[in-house]
Amino acid sequence: MSKSTLTAVFIAFLLTSSGAKPNGKNKKQKQVVPAIECEMRSGKINLREFIVKCPANCRESKEKVYGTGVFASISSICNAAIHSGVLSNSGGKVIVMKMAGQASYKGSFANGVRSLSLPNWRESFSVSMGKPKKGVIYPSTLVFVHSRPTTVKTGESKDPLYSTVSPVTEAPEAEPTSTTAPPTTTPVTTPTSTAPPTTTSAKPRATVLKVREAGVHRPEISSPVRRPPHVPSASAPEPEDHKPPPETSHSRGFNTRGHESPARAPEPGDRTHGDPNCKVDIAFLMDGSWSIGKRRFKIQKDFLVEVSQALNVGADGAMMGIIQYGDDAVTEFSLKHFSSSSDVKPAIGQIVQKGGLSHVGKALSYINKHFFSDANGNRGGAPNVAVVLVDGWPTDRVEEASRLARESGINIFFVTIEGPDENEKQNVVEANFVDKAVCRTNGFYSLPISSWFALRKAVQPLVKRVCDTDRLMCSKTCLNANDIAFVIDGSSSVGTGNFRTVLQFVANVTREFEISDTDTRVGIVQYTYEQRLEFAFGQHNNKADLLNAIKRINYWSGGTSTGAAITYAADQLFSKSKPNKRKIMIVITDGRSYDDVRAPALAVHRKGVIAYSIGIAWAAQDELEYIATDPDRDHSFFVDEFDNLYKYVSKIIHNICNEFNSQPRN
Repeated sequence: MSKSTLTAVFIAFLLTSSGAKPNGKNKKQKQVVPAIECEMRSGKINLREFIVKCPANCRESKEKVYGTGVFASISSICNAAIHSGVLSNSGGKVIVMKMAGQASYKGSFANGVRSLSLPNWRESFSVSMGKPKKGVIYPSTLVFVHSRPTTVKTGESKDPLYSTVSPVTEAPEAEPTSTTAPPTTTPVTTPTSTAPPTTTSAKPRATVLKVREAGVHRPEISSPVRRPPHVPSASAPEPEDHKPPPETSHSRGFNTRGHESPARAPEPGDRTHGDPNCKVDIAFLMDGSWSIGKRRFKIQKDFLVEVSQALNVGADGAMMGIIQYGDDAVTEFSLKHFSSSSDVKPAIGQIVQKGGLSHVGKALSYINKHFFSDANGNRGGAPNVAVVLVDGWPTDRVEEASRLARESGINIFFVTIEGPDENEKQNVVEANFVDKAVCRTNGFYSLPISSWFALRKAVQPLVKRVCDTDRLMCSKTCLNANDIAFVIDGSSSVGTGNFRTVLQFVANVTREFEISDTDTRVGIVQYTYEQRLEFAFGQHNNKADLLNAIKRINYWSGGTSTGAAITYAADQLFSKSKPNKRKIMIVITDGRSYDDVRAPALAVHRKGVIAYSIGIAWAAQDELEYIATDPDRDHSFFVDEFDNLYKYVSKIIHNICNEFNSQPRN
């Protein structure tokens, strides 16, 4: 063997023994990309940055997306990627980066995906091409979050704060299923109850069939007994459960996010002025029906006393009134009667049970029509809250009355005590009455309590919720949360008479909204070849002035340049829109435009404007569809003559409200 051959063999031996490849490079670690479904939301994955593979045809799944560029975490990852142009509809890999929540998310239409606007959300994400940077390896296994459990094993304590959780709110706040990765959100601390444990001397609730018959008022005659009233004798001592706990620093002091403030010594004026972080006007609806019994009625009063102390009633904070309901509702005291918790306490103690049936629907109609008024101390700038306490279930229907109350901006909470069991549900007048009544069926507005003796545990959860003004969604409704721009065709083909008909239509639509600088604002642009700003948002801040201003608009006459008018409205009106307002544009035209409408319409869509198009007579159907926000069937309308415009007033209002109410809320 030659010397050169020996040298080659020796070098080969060294390379083999060292584990190196012949080319001197180690094998690269392969990036494993987990696959997800089209409906997978970013908030469901408990990682700050990760890579996933989307399937094909997600665009057809119509999974919702909120925002443009930066998306709310309740958005579909795959459709957000398609909307951003990161993926095509054939699927592929995408990198997701989590980030902080945004104050608002603008909807737009891009790459065949319509994203929706959203006022705010607690977490966001962005998407990018699924090609990792050199040397970066993303997790090959996704860590998911899950909802909090809604069932409790025998003997365990169940906090009513977490009794029900919606799919929308559960993801970002729930605990991760894997213990290998740290949670991305701060865990929620369950408030500690100050109530003592129930003593063994307290009587258990009797299991009886609860039947309520309409028209029965006196329990001693014919009202079927739903449970023993447990009326104590004069000499019998009240059970320990009924005594309120000593007042602590936890009974008051809540910030706007609903977390308890650090304990502190009471300061002079606290009880008079109230907590400014809890500025709400609250009506408590007491159940005074015969079915509740005297002892439970007293427990209810003790509960309201504790709530009043925890709220720290005062002019700078929460103001509190009480309505008692039975067959009818009556105001025990209004918002303006007491300015401190110390005054509220004896007033609650003097309330006498009125009896009757549990007509909750009547009570909700009563507060909507009579309670939240200036004369009763309603402050206007403070959210309106109604807390309904119900023993069992209502004896009338609540759906319609609660809908009207919600549309008036009243945030309805239900505290249901000893609700119907499976055998009793057949006697409930209206199935799922809580879901039909509250502002949003996500568990935030409902607190089911298993027993009257556990009611005290609901004090802190209830106070936290009513003071969390950011989540009182019914304070903003479809009727008071908009900037609406009317873009009106004033071309020669319209004519003076028909133009007045158009103005009447505009007035009829406007009349349905609540008009002020802090509620819905209206602006109007009239156009021909040119454009004219008739008046801007906020220029007329009450309904009477606005309707008069609409009536005074003069017909212009000329050509038809609808595209330029849309651009003009965006510049003159929507550029000055308030960030917390929904931007709505209603274009009314009777003919084909001389210029292109597609680019201007797409531009306003991308800015989060919800566009409606109304065509009359010779209007071009294709242009109406370009102008309108998708889906066209909900945002584009056509009438054959001007006199038929009135038919679409209620339809437009309905669609505006339906779209508003379908948006998720925190």
